Amino acid sequence: MVSFPSLLSTKNLAVILVVSMVSVLLLAGWNYMAASRISEETLRQMRERMVSWQIERRNVKNPRVLNAMRKVERHRFVPSSQVPHAYEDRPLPIGNQQTISQPYIVALMTELADPQPTDKVLEIGTGSGYQAAVLAELVQEVYTMEIIDALAKRADSLLKSLGYKNIQVRTGDGYKGWPEKAPFDAILVTAAPPEIPPELIKQLKPGGRMVIPVGRVNQELIRITKKENGEIQKEHIIPVRFVPMIEGDDKE
Repeated sequence: MVSFPSLLSTKNLAVILVVSMVSVLLLAGWNYMAASRISEETLRQMRERMVSWQIERRNVKNPRVLNAMRKVERHRFVPSSQVPHAYEDRPLPIGNQQTISQPYIVALMTELADPQPTDKVLEIGTGSGYQAAVLAELVQEVYTMEIIDALAKRADSLLKSLGYKNIQVRTGDGYKGWPEKAPFDAILVTAAPPEIPPELIKQLKPGGRMVIPVGRVNQELIRITKKENGEIQKEHIIPVRFVPMIEGDDKE
């Protein structure tokens, strides 16, 4: 009987592996070069189109929110390989199995929170820091929490380098909120718990607003208003898809 060597011999597998690695490196290099070649003016035009085509056309109308979306440079908050895609109509990976939200969703949640210049706002799920930056353009104080320490530190460093002085970043369990700084005029949650965390309701000021995605498989964006008598009013906005909200111990 004649035997034939396997097409997937050790040598062939090694060649395939090397080719695959080279392809990945070439793609990464191309993305880096593409990002470095995009001018600031081109990025500004991309940001203007993002607001006009993705946000205004979907009926986000608050002029302060629209101006903040025009001002905050989303490309600063994504990895260099994602800069060419920074103003596309979709979420993007930022590492640690997390994403930066779709621009429209950031604008919609911000508008629903009805931010006022004197407000103190809590954000749960700092991620890249982009949503916190948008809020910081609109309110007096932003307190933002992230359970993944590496993301919290990276966002804190970036936000400081961009000159934001009204944002405080903390690593910790968003389910527990930030009781030392409560109550808050508004709370935005950028990850989805299965149910609304009771502690966040407690930390919402009477008359305050909370915008939060809720659900495991079928998620829905909900706006909560806490009336002056403490009664909670819920409005169901749209179906959404967020990363799950992680529960854990506080990391002070």
